[in-house]
Amino acid sequence: MKYLTTLALTLTFLVFSAFTPGPTSSVPSVDVKTLGGKTVNIQDYTGNGKITVMSFWATWCSPCKRELDAIGEVYADWQEDYDMQLLAVTIDDARSMAKVPALVETKGWEYTVLSDSKRELQKALNFQTVPQTFLIDQEGNIVYSHSGYNPGDEIELEDKIAELAGK
Repeated sequence: MKYLTTLALTLTFLVFSAFTPGPTSSVPSVDVKTLGGKTVNIQDYTGNGKITVMSFWATWCSPCKRELDAIGEVYADWQEDYDMQLLAVTIDDARSMAKVPALVETKGWEYTVLSDSKRELQKALNFQTVPQTFLIDQEGNIVYSHSGYNPGDEIELEDKIAELAGK
């Protein structure tokens, strides 16, 4: 009987441990490039007291562009309501990077656009596919992430942003 009690307690612990959220992780210190070619550290854009959405995308990724378009429609309101910023980080390689500035201008995206063409930030954040979106709190901690895009995902993201902003 003692064996069964110990087994039950161990299993209970394991089940609750599996569903307990772990500690938040902070944005890693990785260099990326601006569209102008300047090397910057991603941490220069996070942990500055602003809520940050970091959205990874590529010119060849239709769901990525749909997500950034959908957020673009509400971005000005989000900035005003939540004091937040969006970093659109392209993973396009050096050859397809030439298409990025024209696409950003055509789309009218008002985001800070950065390039992770060597995919070092992608590797540090340990994800495989785009779109991949991270929500970063005012101190630079990743508090939420989402992979893929379906229409309406931006509503869930706004709810998370509002929660961080205390609204």
